[in-house]
Amino acid sequence: MKIPTKVLVEGALSIALSIALSYFKLFTMPQGGSVSLKLLPLIVFAFRHGPRYGVLVCVTAGALRLLLGGYVVHPLQALLDYPVASGLIGIAGFFPHKKWLGVICACFASFCAAVLSGVVFFASYAPEGASVWLYSIGYNASYALPEILILVAAVYIIMPRLEKFK
Repeated sequence: MKIPTKVLVEGALSIALSIALSYFKLFTMPQGGSVSLKLLPLIVFAFRHGPRYGVLVCVTAGALRLLLGGYVVHPLQALLDYPVASGLIGIAGFFPHKKWLGVICACFASFCAAVLSGVVFFASYAPEGASVWLYSIGYNASYALPEILILVAAVYIIMPRLEKFK
């Protein structure tokens, strides 16, 4: 697959910006997960270049985030929480004309990967007698919902300005 130079450069910049933004957290949960703007450059890239390049760039960003200090308890958990969850953000590119839907679908897909990881690998954190599925859904939703709202607002602020440079 031959990737145009413009797409490679913008992809690399999106990954770098995403990694940099991941260090500026609005708040962090005790067992992992946080609200930040780390997904914004990846979503913008997916809108600008479509799901094919979007998923590729998002998987790369997730793998790099894992290599730069991801929390790993099992190799499958590492895949689910980093390259898979990040890669699913690239599906926002399927919705270039309904950006709110793109952000919600991409974040929901990523949320599902996080919930599955929570159920399989972090069930011991659930209170005794509680449903592991409900605990994982609640825990992951506690930071995913605020992040989705922030991302939808940020996309609507940023995208009209960036579309001038298409």
